[in-house]
Amino acid sequence: MHEFWMKKAIAEARKAEALGEVPIGAIVVCRGEIIGRGYNLRETTMDSTAHAEMVAIREASKTLNSWRLLDCCLYVTLEPCPMCAGAIVQSRVPLTVYGTPDPKAGCAGTLMNLLDEPRFNHRTEVVQGILQDECAELLTSFFRRLRQKHAKIRTTVEERANDPGLS
Repeated sequence: MHEFWMKKAIAEARKAEALGEVPIGAIVVCRGEIIGRGYNLRETTMDSTAHAEMVAIREASKTLNSWRLLDCCLYVTLEPCPMCAGAIVQSRVPLTVYGTPDPKAGCAGTLMNLLDEPRFNHRTEVVQGILQDECAELLTSFFRRLRQKHAKIRTTVEERANDPGLS
């Protein structure tokens, strides 16, 4: 069951990738229906809060006309960061399922687990590693292409700088 929904989150991540955004996607499911979708839009919107989870949570809240997402499950391709983990707790999502861990910002078990912090008034169950290889490959290939593009630009700039005919 989790694999089915994670494939929907991956489809959202591909939308981000098509825009040149880091390919991260999320969906919110309530009673077997997607009520919120999101993908990373930070570069497109110039909004540091436009993470896939935040976009999906906002849409789900509008759909339900409630900030409480009590009967919902969030699926996201990358482990939530501190901001998104906070939004998940604040929106009362009872279950978060993610694909691949985030060693630099993961706050659902990798660096810390804000979703299961006993001092908060709400905790969220976490399931990790669903379609992990596919989720990780999306990110790995995106950043590989980005590095290659930047290397090509650097090479072109260096060639022009060293060409006496262009001075």
